[in-house]
Amino acid sequence: MILVAACGGSTSKSSSPTTGPSGVGSNGATTTAGGPGTTIHVAKVASDTPSESAKLICTNEAKSDIFNSALGVDTTTPLKPVWDLPTHTYSCVYHYPNNAYMTLSVHEMSSKEETDAYYDKLAQDLGKVSTFTVPGSQGAFQTKNGSAVVRKDYKVLLVDMSHVPASFGVPADTRAHDSANVAFTILGCWTGA
Repeated sequence: MILVAACGGSTSKSSSPTTGPSGVGSNGATTTAGGPGTTIHVAKVASDTPSESAKLICTNEAKSDIFNSALGVDTTTPLKPVWDLPTHTYSCVYHYPNNAYMTLSVHEMSSKEETDAYYDKLAQDLGKVSTFTVPGSQGAFQTKNGSAVVRKDYKVLLVDMSHVPASFGVPADTRAHDSANVAFTILGCWTGA
């Protein structure tokens, strides 16, 4: 069963970006607005530090939301985030009972073309088997091993479920459904990401 999960009570500061011609911000980000009364969305380019949305995947809030809304299984060890600057990838491993683990990672890029190429490469390398819809994303697919890949702006989230049992969670579900539920949970928190 696939669920749509909401992000738990986080608050975030918003600021109006400075934009130049054609909706390109002073920091190289592209901006879009949905009209009066809506927030401005900024697609940020990769930098020397991980974005706030990337860092979210390894927070206690995300861990709690994944436990409560997606998997129903709590981790056995604290999360240890890793930022790999050469690849602009932020990740952490969620360790579960019986040596099962899920790895969440966000790869950050600096253009639509770079993001397209990376997303397409993952589809080929991991064996894309089906697509699904995640609100707020620009594409998502399942892999042969039940993992999920989701793109949003210049970021690609990988929910690697290859090291959990084929039936996992409480209640037990397939890897594909579990990874989709985790993706929904994370993307629900990526407002303005």
